[in-house]
Amino acid sequence: MNAIPDPIANEVIKGNIGQQLLVNGKINAQQAEKILRLQKETGGRFGEAAIKLGFVTENDIQDVLAQQFEYAYLVAGQSAVDQKLVAAYSPFDSRVEALRSLRSQILLRWVEGGNKSVALASYDADNTCDILAANLAIVFSQLGEHTLLVDANLRNAVQHQLFAVENRKGLSDVLVGRSGLEAVQRISEFRDLSILTAGTTAPNPQELLSRDVFSNIVAELAQAYDVVIYCTSALKDAADAQLVASRVKGTILVASRNQTPAKGLESAKLQLQSASATLLGCVLSQEE
Repeated sequence: MNAIPDPIANEVIKGNIGQQLLVNGKINAQQAEKILRLQKETGGRFGEAAIKLGFVTENDIQDVLAQQFEYAYLVAGQSAVDQKLVAAYSPFDSRVEALRSLRSQILLRWVEGGNKSVALASYDADNTCDILAANLAIVFSQLGEHTLLVDANLRNAVQHQLFAVENRKGLSDVLVGRSGLEAVQRISEFRDLSILTAGTTAPNPQELLSRDVFSNIVAELAQAYDVVIYCTSALKDAADAQLVASRVKGTILVASRNQTPAKGLESAKLQLQSASATLLGCVLSQEE
């Protein structure tokens, strides 16, 4: 095996990116030497020089950065988790930065006050709302928070599809007493993320969410997790989201750019306020 000359080895070790690339077999000793020479000539970063020389890709750099900062993320093609979950696959994407900013606002304005549960509700953009809830749950778990995502969209459940998990038992089954909270599933790909899927399709979701047992579940889950995120069905279709918001209290209104009408947004706001929910803010999302 070829050894790196001592001066080069020392510089690579100082630059954690170079060290991680070597340890992970992304580059060899000779390539490391060439990268360092180019880095000195250009005054740039080790990773940038490695990409310029064609020894590594941007994904390779993201991989070692994620390892360095213990920031779990997935590689496309190596997981069944839906690639719509940008927080799972592209930790340095500008959209993920926006998610982290939203996470910080929730922590500062809601969680630090002793609150654990947050609902995401929309007037019409239910699919956008579901995806945002899933991505938000991921970034909370990446922070090290003991996070649970609850699919309370009992009319058009998608969280089990996004995370590629079973949906034989979930929230609806817990609400009717067919299952307990053992229905919660751990998502092994992430640091500290679990999901309670919607469960068996029920003909009466509004009646189920009206039950006192739902309030008990919300309280129990708030005791068991650092953060619990609930996604809901569209407010224009039924009162389900109002029922969830009335129990969870802290609610974020989700609007879809160029889709959600202003009157619909105002209607959603009034519906949530009538449910005695605390409106934490509104997120304008743009589907890719």
